[in-house]
Amino acid sequence: MENNANLATKSKQKRWWRIPLCIVAALLCMVGVYAAYVFLSYSRIPDLQELSIDGTAAVPALLDTEYTAVSYNVGFGAYTPEFTFFMDGGSESWAASKDSVIACVQGSADTALSLDPDLVLFQEVDTDSTRSYHVNEADIIHSAFPDFDSVAAVNYHSPFLMYPLLQPHGASNSCLLTESVFDITSAIRRSLPISTGLKKLIDLDRCYSIARIPVENGKELVVINAHLSAYGTDAAQGEAQLEMLFADMAAEYEKGNYVLCGGDFNHDFPGYSREELNPGTDEIFSWCQPLPEELLPDGFSLCADYAEGLVASTRNTNIPYSADSFTVVLDGFIISDNVLCTYTQVVDTGFQYSDHNPVVLRFVLQ
Repeated sequence: MENNANLATKSKQKRWWRIPLCIVAALLCMVGVYAAYVFLSYSRIPDLQELSIDGTAAVPALLDTEYTAVSYNVGFGAYTPEFTFFMDGGSESWAASKDSVIACVQGSADTALSLDPDLVLFQEVDTDSTRSYHVNEADIIHSAFPDFDSVAAVNYHSPFLMYPLLQPHGASNSCLLTESVFDITSAIRRSLPISTGLKKLIDLDRCYSIARIPVENGKELVVINAHLSAYGTDAAQGEAQLEMLFADMAAEYEKGNYVLCGGDFNHDFPGYSREELNPGTDEIFSWCQPLPEELLPDGFSLCADYAEGLVASTRNTNIPYSADSFTVVLDGFIISDNVLCTYTQVVDTGFQYSDHNPVVLRFVLQ
């Protein structure tokens, strides 16, 4: 009997290693299944997609009349001044709460509305994302502009991302949203070149939208809402995106149309804001390199002559917003030379509702 007991004990001792082996095998299987899910879910929206237009605006744009445009990245409704984002070295991957998302998006919409705009170009507007509690932010914004035409273009669409492990970023569905007091007769979505390899999984569906507005002289005001890549971007990809965007702008200008492009360019827009807003800094990020003006086509200019001085349009979200925050100007407008800029300025909101401040442009079609 004693020998049998010893044999049983030795047998159990020989089998103990099977338990951790099974656990490791199960974990590897789960990782494999998840990786297959992510890669099999990957797809890009085809280029030149026609976009639907919501709203009842019916007026054309007039010549020699001053209008106002606003560009505002609303940061998917997450970025209160205290919010820090995990991809920037912060800690959060979701907004604080559903109520916080609604309050931030409503605050951003109200801020834009207070600037008495005729055009508003919003970026990072979530429609059904884990990170923003599945709030349809486009509906909130458009309800603030009931008499405007509205065009949405999906700019970020991802499967469920399991990182960070304690609060996975989840699935994301986000868009560019253009609001216009003018009649938008048609709109398309242009798919930008993005990262290759594994980087493409965090840079999905980058695009810009092109909306067409009739002008009283028979030409068109071509409004481009852009949000270029930030994370995982290298110089070649960033340049390829700008070359594509600028080629479309130049083609419209050659037709005699008026071109207004606004948004988040993920470049140091005026080219000097990094140094002036952060004296002595040694921080260097891929998303705030100077915008290469040498790529800008003939007949176009950056609207960077700020009427009330240099104000940051975005903050790095590695820490809560404070005087020590790294800030820079990433957002702005580019116009063709048949559009006169009469005023431009980044509006200082103290980053109350987003990690971006809005940029306002007053312009005249000549």
